Amino acid sequence: MEKYQVGVIGGTGMVGQRFITLLEHHPWFELKVIAASPRSAGKSYAEAVGNRWAMDTPIPEQAKDIVVLNAEEDVAEIADQVDFVFSAVDMKKEDIKSLEERYARHECPVVSNNSAHRWTPDVPMVVPELNPEHIKVIEAQRKRLGMKRGLIAVKSNCSIQSYVPALHPLRGFGLERVLVCTYQAISGAGKTFATWPEMVDNLIPYIGGEEEKSEQEPLKVWGRIENGVIVNAEKPAITAQCLRVPVSNGHTAAVFVDFEKKPSMDEMKAIWAEYKGRPQELKLPTAPEQFLRYFEEPDRPQSKLDRDLGGGMTVSIGRLRPDTQYDYKFVFIRRFYHGKGIKFSRRRGGTCRVAVRRRLYYQGVTITSFMDSCASGTAYLSFLEV
Repeated sequence: MEKYQVGVIGGTGMVGQRFITLLEHHPWFELKVIAASPRSAGKSYAEAVGNRWAMDTPIPEQAKDIVVLNAEEDVAEIADQVDFVFSAVDMKKEDIKSLEERYARHECPVVSNNSAHRWTPDVPMVVPELNPEHIKVIEAQRKRLGMKRGLIAVKSNCSIQSYVPALHPLRGFGLERVLVCTYQAISGAGKTFATWPEMVDNLIPYIGGEEEKSEQEPLKVWGRIENGVIVNAEKPAITAQCLRVPVSNGHTAAVFVDFEKKPSMDEMKAIWAEYKGRPQELKLPTAPEQFLRYFEEPDRPQSKLDRDLGGGMTVSIGRLRPDTQYDYKFVFIRRFYHGKGIKFSRRRGGTCRVAVRRRLYYQGVTITSFMDSCASGTAYLSFLEV
């Protein structure tokens, strides 16, 4: 098949480097453009990055000689050369919002790693197994910004992707209250033990902004589209505490939950075992056959043993039991690929286990959705009108 031409804006930073590494030998995407700050513009990518290359693998050959463009000044030139861009720019939030809208207005779809647009009401924040229907809001976004093909789509925060997927299929029982404590790996900060030796034998009880995101973002994921915007769900009430722990990869969450209609533990386990999201229904190449897996062993799940299940896409659940203050408590683990922690996974025959492609139809509009699941769980999205 003919590959889609892709740009990476903010390509010299760690997140941009990860995008560029993932695009090497990609089955659907071909790296066409790299853009960065004015000090990098005009240099070859290898020269612009220099000794700041932070990945485990060398700079991809296809990227080395690409001349870096100016991410802010060359918007029109970049938009003319690519089918969409990944945004990994490191700027002030308002500047990111403005820049991403400029690309979108130039009819260039933007798939953003940044949090700047997560709370823009007509920007979808999609976890594919949970709320793929939110892509329909793009129609309203295009009307607001005067676009035909351009769009902005964002990923959710990584902390919610361990516990929200397991709570999602239980919403039929009425989620009332959720207390969650997350124990987040150093990969989430783009670090390894070599670059962050202070984390060895250490725990930091604070991750800036993480608790607010963990409490608020699930309500957007569980929200509904109404009058061209995503309206947040009113329940459950969520309180969160987020800690950085000395684990290389794989975020853990301990959850306590109250239901309006309390299910039995057997009902909960059966629902988890049977749950299939849209990616499973479509048999997409990165979709694990079993999205949610429950372990009966009292000492599971564990980071080392279970974080790579389903290619890192499976949510591992364990220790379900009654609680004295809430209906139930249980534990989740899921791997998140940040910084140096990621490994480029392949299936037999060399097929890259990185992105999936599907067509969705709504109101006569054909959308092609690309989901890249390696960088932060499951959520990178691009929607290109066919």
